[in-house]
Amino acid sequence: MTDPQFHIVLVRPEIPQNTGSIARLAAATLSRLHLVGPLGFSLEDRYLKRAGLDYWPLVDLRVYDDWSDFATAHQEVPGLPNFKYFSSHAEKNYLSARFRPGDFLLFGSETSGLGREFLAPRQHSAFRIPIFQRGVRSLNLANAVSIVIYEALRQTGALNNA
Repeated sequence: MTDPQFHIVLVRPEIPQNTGSIARLAAATLSRLHLVGPLGFSLEDRYLKRAGLDYWPLVDLRVYDDWSDFATAHQEVPGLPNFKYFSSHAEKNYLSARFRPGDFLLFGSETSGLGREFLAPRQHSAFRIPIFQRGVRSLNLANAVSIVIYEALRQTGALNNA
């Protein structure tokens, strides 16, 4: 496969339907999908497969046992990849992010996100999607990934060639 437009990284995803929808999104946008465990489901889960429909053969998928495995695997990427973290706890609006092809876009689990401790040393690269109703804690994971990936594609001009 050619170099991916972007790297979508799901850290400890829990809901197979969300991951299946994101897998379809990754295939549609020529992005690589990284699943960082522990996963809250089996990769054989019928809901995961149903949400991804028959697009699974088109998904450039990488799976890691845990964060340590993922971090080790990507220390050797030339030029140190640009990592961007998305969380409802971040200070900066995602529209202030400057995306480049090949960026790693990281999202946490549906119930606990990336976690405040994880984000603390990474706040300079952490972004949030605005939520206007204070009673809503976060967006659905698949929706959040969709919003971010299409903004990244817009900024890099990839949508002009679609």
